[in-house]
Amino acid sequence: MAGRAGVSQATVSLVLRDRWRGRVSPARAEAVRAAARELGYRPNLAARTLRTGRTRTALLVVPALTNDFFARVHSGATAVAAEHGFGVVLYASPEGVGPARDPFESASATLDGVIASSMASKALAALRDGGLPLVMLDSDPDDPQAAATVNPDIAGGMRLVTEHLLALGHRRFGHLAARVDSWTFEVRARALRDALGPVPGAEPVRTERASLDVPDGLRAARRLLTSDSRPTAIVCDDDILAAGACKAARRMGLRVPEDVSVTGFADLALATALEPELTTVRLPAEQVGAAGMTALLSVLGGERPGTRALPVELVPRGSTGPAAGREAGS
Repeated sequence: MAGRAGVSQATVSLVLRDRWRGRVSPARAEAVRAAARELGYRPNLAARTLRTGRTRTALLVVPALTNDFFARVHSGATAVAAEHGFGVVLYASPEGVGPARDPFESASATLDGVIASSMASKALAALRDGGLPLVMLDSDPDDPQAAATVNPDIAGGMRLVTEHLLALGHRRFGHLAARVDSWTFEVRARALRDALGPVPGAEPVRTERASLDVPDGLRAARRLLTSDSRPTAIVCDDDILAAGACKAARRMGLRVPEDVSVTGFADLALATALEPELTTVRLPAEQVGAAGMTALLSVLGGERPGTRALPVELVPRGSTGPAAGREAGS
């Protein structure tokens, strides 16, 4: 391989052990990797694990696989992992955000670290037995158990939604909240209340909770829409709940957005499958996964990367419009 790449055997060793940075030029490192691909080189993982004490494997824990946000997080994490010779095992916790069981006889003997999305560290105790480093995504940045945290700007996203609807003249808001005990949904509720609190003429937010599925979202939205003071806008914690809200409105003979505006959160594939298409907050899922894997690699290298926040984006579409009976800005 050294002859094929035109470098020394020592250089080959440094590159294949991912210890070349600062010692080998990027061009020579790529030459070694190209030679390895051409020759069909595969590392002896068992021998490497015995030699280094590292499995070069991370576990990504998510509460469910029914939401494409987590699939995109996984894609981002695996892209970075592959660049560093790591593998990522995806694990959907059977209990959702509840306590996650160890899928291995001993996670600490099988893994180098754990990345968890939208969960609490207390739910990961079984996986962290043995002191595995933990990187949390979309989770409480003040959690002392996390070696690092990567969060999209959830509060900022909810403020963007609120400002958008206020500019359209809305003052009666309903909140279709996820019936999930997690930091990310608590932040959404608090940010919505805080954003509306100082607004003149804004009525107190009425909240209905629902499981993260369309049928329960429909039922909760119906309760909002049949209240004495029907909201002119329903702010949903998730695009799936927003789909339920749109469905409830149609079944009640209401038009979206002429009679009620609906917003989501995440910008799932579902958002553009709805008609009208859904106004929502785009979360940078791939970047969250990539940053999470990068943080874990830093932790394994002896660093403390702390908390990283990633910007989000409001995507206005057809599901929002001026408040019923008012023109925007009136």
